[in-house]
Amino acid sequence: MSTPEQRLLAHRQRLLACTQCPNMVGPVVSGLPILSDILLIGQAPGDKEGLYAKPFAWTAGKTLFKWFEQIGVEQETFRQRVYIAAVCRCFPGKNPKGGDRVPDTLEIRNCSVWLNEEVVLLNPTLILPVGKLAIAQILTFNKLSEVIGKTHRTIYHGHSVDVIPLPHPSGASTWHRTEPGLSLLHAALAEIEQHPAWQAIK
Repeated sequence: MSTPEQRLLAHRQRLLACTQCPNMVGPVVSGLPILSDILLIGQAPGDKEGLYAKPFAWTAGKTLFKWFEQIGVEQETFRQRVYIAAVCRCFPGKNPKGGDRVPDTLEIRNCSVWLNEEVVLLNPTLILPVGKLAIAQILTFNKLSEVIGKTHRTIYHGHSVDVIPLPHPSGASTWHRTEPGLSLLHAALAEIEQHPAWQAIK
């Protein structure tokens, strides 16, 4: 009988070989196969993440990991102790009107199979969705200010879990740098810092 580690490794090998969405730009980007109580869910990799073969490898990642450093966990520690997933695992390509293309409904549905399996394999106690697209897979809301800054207890893919949403750390976004976003970001980080799952990785 296979161990949880073996099942996660097999899952990751299948994930990295996925070619289901023809409009997505490979390669598949995945975090390390870490059996963790914490699952971070990003939106989709940018155009640089494929080159570095890891999620949050560029500008947004620098900001995100600065946030986590403020509450006691440096980037490499985080990458070694937290499973990093995303709504979609390939770069969606550029939007002709500027910025990155938002994945379409079918692409999100295709990739949700991987995320569903990861929730089953990990059974996390804490999920950190980063950005509107990721948060919307788990929680219902109209504005970010309704959900950021709080811990939400919910059922996700059949598992009862704590969810602490974060804004997207994009340099193009001013939400996390202006009020009320700035204060809500700090409140969210304080919630994460106090969570037992976070305390366990420090």
